[in-house]
Amino acid sequence: MRVEIEDLHVGYAGRDVVAGVHLVAAEGEIAGLVGPNGSGKSTVLRTVYRHLRPTAGRVLLAGADIRELSPGRAARQVAALPQERGSDFELTVREVVVMGRTPYKRAFAGDDDGDRETVARSLAAVGMAGHATRRFSALSGGERQRVLLARAFAQEPQVLVLDEPTNHLDIRHQVELLGLLRAQRRTTLISLHDLNAAASLCDRLHVLHKGTVVASGTPRAVLTPELLAEVFGVRAAVTAHPLTGDPLIAFDHRQTAGADLLREPAG
Repeated sequence: MRVEIEDLHVGYAGRDVVAGVHLVAAEGEIAGLVGPNGSGKSTVLRTVYRHLRPTAGRVLLAGADIRELSPGRAARQVAALPQERGSDFELTVREVVVMGRTPYKRAFAGDDDGDRETVARSLAAVGMAGHATRRFSALSGGERQRVLLARAFAQEPQVLVLDEPTNHLDIRHQVELLGLLRAQRRTTLISLHDLNAAASLCDRLHVLHKGTVVASGTPRAVLTPELLAEVFGVRAAVTAHPLTGDPLIAFDHRQTAGADLLREPAG
C-alpha cells in the first residue's frame, strides 16, 4: 500500500512544528525519516497512525485520506510502534501480542485458531516465542520492544509505522530486527537516529530539519558530507560499506568547532 503525505502542517499552541511536509513510501518500500532531535519526525509519524490530527494537509493510504477511514479499517491497514509506550502492563507477553488482533474481532469475541497461529508466528519472528507466559512488566527494555513489535506484526497491517524501534535493543537484536523488516517487504515508515542503520535498511530517505523536508531520495543520494554538516552539524566522510556496499558514514568524533565541519583534513 502506497503512503503519501501532502503539504502536512501540525501545530502546538499556535505554532507550527511541522510545515509543508511532502513525502512518500511506495508500496513495499521502506522509507526512513531522519533528522536531528526536534526536527518533526515523530510528529509526522503520529499523523499517519492518527494519534495527531494535522492542521492542514493530508495523509493518503492508496489515495484515500486516512481521516476519512473508520477507526477499525484504519487499524487493519496501519500498525504503529510509537516511542511513547506503556511499560507497566500487568499482562502476559501473549496477552499483549494478542491485542494486535483486536481490529479483526467483534466485541467480547475470544481468540480463534487463526488468532493463536498469528500470535505464535509474530512472537517467533521477534525471537520471543519462549516467553509467551512471562509478565510483560518483568521484561527488560529490549524484550518489551520486541514484544510490542510482535503485537504490530500480529495486527497484519499493510503499513508499518515505527518510531525509533531499535531503542533499547542490543546490537544483535538491532541487526535481526532490521533484517526482519527487510525480509517482510511491507510498506514501512520508520524513524531512526542511527544513520548507518537507515542507510542499510531504507529504500528511500526523507531528511527533516526544523519541521520541513530538506532532502529526499536514496540513501546514497541523500547522505552526503555537505548535508550531514548542514543538518546534523557533524563532520563526516561517506564511503562504501566493506561488507554490503551500502553507504557508510564515518563521523569525526574529534571535531571541536562548527567552523571545522567542511574543512578538508590536513595531509
